[in-house]
Amino acid sequence: MSIMKSPLQMTDSVNALDAVVIGAGWAGLGVSYWLARRGLRHSVLERGRIGETWRTQRWDSFRMNTPNVQTVMPGDRYDGPDPFGALTRDQFVALLEDFARRNALPIEPDTAVTELSRAHENHENGAYRLTTSRGTLLARNVIVASGSLNCPVRPVWAAQLPPALRQVDASGYRSAADLPAGAVLVVGSGQSGAQIAEELAEAGRTVFLATSRVGRLPRRYRGRDIMLWLLECGFLDVRREEVIRLAGRIPPRGVVGPVHTISLQALSAQGVVLLGRLTGVEDGGRLSFADDLEANVRFADEASENIKRHIDEYISRAGIDAPVAEPDPAETVAIRRPNPAIGSLDLSRSGVTSVVWCTGFKGDFSWVRLQGALDAAGRPVHEDGVAALPGLYFAGLDFASTRKSGIILSIVEEAPRLVEHIVGHS
Repeated sequence: MSIMKSPLQMTDSVNALDAVVIGAGWAGLGVSYWLARRGLRHSVLERGRIGETWRTQRWDSFRMNTPNVQTVMPGDRYDGPDPFGALTRDQFVALLEDFARRNALPIEPDTAVTELSRAHENHENGAYRLTTSRGTLLARNVIVASGSLNCPVRPVWAAQLPPALRQVDASGYRSAADLPAGAVLVVGSGQSGAQIAEELAEAGRTVFLATSRVGRLPRRYRGRDIMLWLLECGFLDVRREEVIRLAGRIPPRGVVGPVHTISLQALSAQGVVLLGRLTGVEDGGRLSFADDLEANVRFADEASENIKRHIDEYISRAGIDAPVAEPDPAETVAIRRPNPAIGSLDLSRSGVTSVVWCTGFKGDFSWVRLQGALDAAGRPVHEDGVAALPGLYFAGLDFASTRKSGIILSIVEEAPRLVEHIVGHS
């Protein structure tokens, strides 16, 4: 691995780097690749190891949701034997390490950034000052690629649950064997919740799933992987503003199983007990659930139908000779509903010993001490990854520009665009 000067040596305007990238995940490495191609002197600061979040915040059996043919870094193309397979967690980390090594990217591991501030304009050319665990350095441009979905979010009343109950977030879950014996309550039926509930059921655990209003995508449709259709038909290129206009907000991504479709009805057929949305803790420690299970199932079904209709229309317009749609077992299996419906759950009587919170993530940008860089909620202020402050950029943010943003295949377009902006700014 090619390492540049230590940050401890970059403390004056003469030695200020052209750019610093914060984070050595797929977004940070993708930007570094293009910075190197444009000959910009830079360094990638990583709090741990390459792909640290992927190493430590994914369960043991985790697989990518993009097919191998789309799980590629800038300048690369997939030429292996399984183009429509899905990389495991460890395989993806190895891919990132190999990419950094082959391109001799300037990675500074074990270098956590504790503060990003603006250096004094008059003395240091308006550079940014980065305070790190290994010292201080200056850079004319900073690309924040530390991730916007790496800090788990729990409901505030989670602290009211019995102390004997084991509580883990999706990022802390590793395997069924890692949880104490007994039933498990999974809260949230998005991407992580659906996959974890399925894994627990396959391991023979009793699983209760508190569902949520999340769409669903079939894994394959009309002879192709769903992600290939979504990319080709332009669905992933819909702008962020249009997504917000249609949904009223940025919605959670639809559930797409890595190797097969995962539906609520298929989970119920595997023995998972479906509940409505978890609404709170009652007196005595019982949990209450909304009467919205049917609505949540219907929303996922309708989302899948809308996606398929969108693809059908594209196939028709483009005159593509695609095979007819075949029934998907996960979507045709009969749903098993609790009878009577469960509106309240006594954890001890139901044997629940663990709760897995799959209730979303946010990014931690509290170390960015730059007026105007973040909004009142602590989220980056930007347009297509370009901040209002000259020389500040954000890479890899979910839904930053389009539906594609935040998915690994987006960095092939995002990285060169941001680097060209940096070249123009410099």
